[in-house]
Amino acid sequence: MAEKETTKQRGWLNKSEMASSLGISPQAFEKWGVQPIARIGREAFYTVSDVVENRIQHATRKQQPEGALPEGIDPYAEVKLLQERLRLTAAQAYAQEQKNQVQDKLLVPVPFATFALAKIAAKIGSKLETVGKTISRRHPDIEPRILESIEREIALARNIAAQFGDDLPGYLDEYLATMDP
Repeated sequence: MAEKETTKQRGWLNKSEMASSLGISPQAFEKWGVQPIARIGREAFYTVSDVVENRIQHATRKQQPEGALPEGIDPYAEVKLLQERLRLTAAQAYAQEQKNQVQDKLLVPVPFATFALAKIAAKIGSKLETVGKTISRRHPDIEPRILESIEREIALARNIAAQFGDDLPGYLDEYLATMDP
């Protein structure tokens, strides 16, 4: 049986012509893996439609994951991870801003404020304790009932000062409640 001889058809381009028309090198075109439409001698011929189809299939494969995801893998895990990273970054930025404001002495942490005010209240309480004795020493002619009355009032003020540290968290809650719209 005689072999049919193929002749170059209109629209067929050899590898060099096709690569040149695409603006790439013949080696790059060869890596695309486009199947030739025909071979005449050592020359391979390609059609534009085959090249376009090859590129579409390549783009489709690139967009689709390589097979199905294993059981139990969340397809949105990467998106969720990105969201969590953004949330963490925002939280870290907020914390750093708070630290900067504390260092600039524009912001005071509540535990420090509670500690400092409780210490001040304790000093006031200890000073109030000595007021009665100081008045009786400086004014020995004062009547004992007046001195007792003064000491009673001072004891009440001293108790208020002593409880101040315990009451601070309640005051903070009350203040924050007035801030809510």
